[in-house]
Amino acid sequence: MSEVARVAELIRERNRIDDALSACIRRPALPGHLGDWIAARIFGIELEQQTTAKGVDGRFADGRTVNIRWYLKRDNLLDLREDGPDCYLVLTGPKAPAESSPGAVRPLAIDAVYLFDAATVVADLRARGRKIGVASSVRGHVWEAAEVYPRHNPAFVLTLEQRELLALFSHRP
Repeated sequence: MSEVARVAELIRERNRIDDALSACIRRPALPGHLGDWIAARIFGIELEQQTTAKGVDGRFADGRTVNIRWYLKRDNLLDLREDGPDCYLVLTGPKAPAESSPGAVRPLAIDAVYLFDAATVVADLRARGRKIGVASSVRGHVWEAAEVYPRHNPAFVLTLEQRELLALFSHRP
């Protein structure tokens, strides 16, 4: 089988899987929509009905607004908004060094979850004279402090059930 035919076959298979995922989440099976759906189910987030709400994907039960991100790798970059939500809930795949895309694999996986207080992250970036926007460079220790899964974080305690559900999405065997 030629490489082109093999890729075409795999794309057809992927399209069948995406159709099944879309039927479950009732939105296109893109990482952003899947991440929103997963986070809503696991963390009890009420998603915005209008998907055009700028920078806000939903609300926690306590009323805090949240923007949900699912990054297929953790590279310490975060898309932020000046007029953003109260917090960012970030699901990430494996932590990986910056690399070019040839030969790289980015599985749809959740290996870690981070909950950032938006005002704190924006203030830190401003204090360092960094840009706030797409691919803002957030320091590693800020990521570590925001981690709520797999490590435990007293600022946002996960139940055993939440941890078990998140583990279903790990790329680790």
